[in-house]
Amino acid sequence: MRIRTFHPKAYLTNRRNMERGLVSRTKILESIERKAGCVSGIAKDTGLSYASVTYHLRALRAEGIVEAVGRRPFLWRLTSLGQQKLI
Repeated sequence: MRIRTFHPKAYLTNRRNMERGLVSRTKILESIERKAGCVSGIAKDTGLSYASVTYHLRALRAEGIVEAVGRRPFLWRLTSLGQQKLI
């Protein structure tokens, strides 16, 4: 049996944390940790659809984990809250 590990910030307080969402948010957060990027770049890097990445970025922004910087196309990066990791 394989045990899945998720990014600590992939768990949201205002939404149900289903496994598919946790996997998607983990991929997105790991991509942003490597390099801040626009939605299309993150989608290409993670293999997720543009719509899925947009949906999860909005949810992560509502929690204060990521922020959009600049003008369209926005550059998404982690906030100070998103950079904190559980030890």
